[in-house]
Amino acid sequence: MTHYNKLSEVSYNPKITAWRFRVKIHRVYPFYSYVTTSSGPFYTYDLADEDGSKMEMTDYGNHDSLRGLENQEGKWVEIFLVEVHRSYPGFQATNSRFKLTARSNTQVRIIDPLNNRLFMDFKNIHAIPHMDHKERNYPIDTMGVVFNTEAHFDDPERPRMVFYIRDNIDSQIKCVATGKQAYAFWDGFENKLTAMKGGQVIVALKMWRVWKVLNLFGPPDLWLETEGGISGLRFNPHLSEVEDFRQSLLNSDTYVQKYGVEGLV
Repeated sequence: MTHYNKLSEVSYNPKITAWRFRVKIHRVYPFYSYVTTSSGPFYTYDLADEDGSKMEMTDYGNHDSLRGLENQEGKWVEIFLVEVHRSYPGFQATNSRFKLTARSNTQVRIIDPLNNRLFMDFKNIHAIPHMDHKERNYPIDTMGVVFNTEAHFDDPERPRMVFYIRDNIDSQIKCVATGKQAYAFWDGFENKLTAMKGGQVIVALKMWRVWKVLNLFGPPDLWLETEGGISGLRFNPHLSEVEDFRQSLLNSDTYVQKYGVEGLV
């Protein structure tokens, strides 16, 4: 019987390359490297195993065994023969001390799902201001009711969508979607408003970066922002956590009690 390693078991040893993992591709995002001779794009894969541990895997080359893998976000895969390296300091997609690197002989095979988890760890809006600087080195997932949207599409090179979300106890936070995510938010939100007959829209934010800037004349400026291709968003996703949040709104929010909240899809 084949033995598979857990991501939580990984340690740094250059002599060991025969790692075997069964993981879900939680997120895929492209990047360009000025170090390699190839122009790219290359891809980073945010992986999660069945225990919920997460780690990045980077592919710097056009390896035949990985061709097309960038289109398999959400799929479960077996990965054989990868290198382990230490993570760089600074902002990272996961809080693992290590990262994986694909090699020319790395093998990947799509498998049946081990479970139906989406591996989104939602942080309450009221807890975000209390995150320390180390926690802000990693993206977060959160959700809230959307209000006060501001579209900034005058500069096609730097589109921005500013909006605010709140929870069921009136905590709120500013959010800034940039680039393609700005248009994705605008289109998705407008479609929801058109389709719904009253109520409010819940958005789930996936892997957004927390920014906190000190202000000499008041409390720190705090907001969430998309980070390249890492970040994503979904309106009213069919998740148990979102359904629990919707029910809490129905129980505590007077506006929602009167007008309702958009059901899950």
